[in-house]
This record gives sequence, C-alpha cells and structure tokens, in this order.
Amino acid sequence: QVQLVESGGGLVQPGGSLRLSCVASVSGFSLEFMGWYRQAPGKERDLVARKGRYGSPVYADSVRGRFTIVRDNPKNTVYLEMDSLNSDDTAIYYCNADGNGHVYWGQGTQVTVSS
Repeated sequence: QVQLVESGGGLVQPGGSLRLSCVASVSGFSLEFMGWYRQAPGKERDLVARKGRYGSPVYADSVRGRFTIVRDNPKNTVYLEMDSLNSDDTAIYYCNADGNGHVYWGQGTQVTVSS
C-alpha cells in the first residue's frame, strides 16, 4: 500500500509563487514515475508534470517555463515549484505515482490564484 500526502496549496495572487510537496510512504519497491495532475472545476484531470526516477521531466505546454518538478528519490518526495501563477492555474492539484504495477493518487490540495 502506498500513501501520497500533499501539502503546500493555498491562495496566491496572480504573478505569485507556490511550492507543492508530496511525500510517498512506500515499502518493498521503488516508485517509477512521480508527478502532478490538476483538475479545475468542470474540467478533466490533466497532467501538469511528471518525472521518472531518472531522466528528463515532462511538462504540460501550459506550465512549461513557469513550473519546475523536482524529485528526491531517497526521500520518495516530489515537489512542484510554481511561478508566475495566473487564474488558469486555479485547480485541485493531485500527486500521482506508479510502481509495482499500480497507480496511486493523493487526496489533492487546492491552489487558488486570485487577487
């Protein structure tokens, strides 16, 4: 069983920054990919960024250049550093991971960009 615990969401003004964190509790195997998805009201859940244990990260076009995903493999932790936030970034952000043949989700953390 893998548990993903997110933190760092909140209210931020347009142009501001936030940093999300996700810690995975894992035992007996290594996670392959870790990343972030988001779901805005009335929309589908979409990929924001993800990164394998090694190699380059993948970003959605809408966040490339503004968001940075950082992964700490020994700590089973993934961060999402978000800069130049705008109202389109308002959504619930979900941590995602896969490993041992399963996909895991966190409970989500709300990010609201508003003045």
